[in-house]
Amino acid sequence: MSPSNAQTARRLPDEEFELKETALHGHRIAYRSAGSGPAIVLVHGITSTSATWERVMPYLATRFTVIAPDLLGHGESAKPRGDYSLGAYASGVRDLMVSLGHERATFVGHSLGGGVVMQLAYQFPERCERLVLVDSGGLGREVNFLLRAATLPLSEVVLPVLASARLLDAGRGVGRLFGRLGLHVGTDMAELAKGHASLADAESRAAFVHTLRTIVDPGGQRVNASDRLYLAQNVPFMIVWGERDPIIPVQHGRAAHELVPTSRLEVFENAGHFPHVDDPQRFLDVLLDFIDSTAPATVDPEAWRDMVKSGR
Repeated sequence: MSPSNAQTARRLPDEEFELKETALHGHRIAYRSAGSGPAIVLVHGITSTSATWERVMPYLATRFTVIAPDLLGHGESAKPRGDYSLGAYASGVRDLMVSLGHERATFVGHSLGGGVVMQLAYQFPERCERLVLVDSGGLGREVNFLLRAATLPLSEVVLPVLASARLLDAGRGVGRLFGRLGLHVGTDMAELAKGHASLADAESRAAFVHTLRTIVDPGGQRVNASDRLYLAQNVPFMIVWGERDPIIPVQHGRAAHELVPTSRLEVFENAGHFPHVDDPQRFLDVLLDFIDSTAPATVDPEAWRDMVKSGR
């Protein structure tokens, strides 16, 4: 990326974002963090890692403390037999940021990560200054057939075949090819190939299946947070979506925007499921403008209680 906008022209060196490790509740958690200032937490999607944010992290870190974890069961973090629910992930992200000395943050979640940060904002509203969903899960039933198929009973048998060395090498090759061509549609192919390659070992496959089955079944997404989106009306809330997303349809973002009239919707016309990778400059521009034009949320416990009681 060659930023044209002066506000994003500065960046920290890539080496500032090398993986770090900590232990939470006896499990290894890998994360990337750099910069100073108000905290911004970036949460990746399923089979992805903190590296998905590599095109935007160095620029954000010139103004913010950026924290990007590898969620449990992903990347270099531990992959135990355990709880891979959205609630557990939300608690884990909260625990990581608090362990690093941050009480509050702007939360940005992509795909599965969108579901995680919505759950975090619901469980711990006092921690959430702003909420940004990027092609988020948890906003409707529809989801790509491949994810639905991976929840079927025989998926544990099929995945080792799909993750064989020969197919993984082919997947990496396809991803590199599309990346070299610079095709927008190729971004989805390249990122999905990386995710496919991450399932090479049994622990990763088990974590993937356990995570997926908490949020997806053969009929589609099981979790739908739309009935609680009214709680976001007092939090600065932005929805970013790639119009060509083949994984989760852009209609989910538009419907969520209608449910929260105070929200901001940004649709990237030429992007797919990874708009922060397809068009990192525009992503930075809209994210920084959103942050600059909004004040951090503060939670009034009585007002929160009244909203929950009234359901609106």
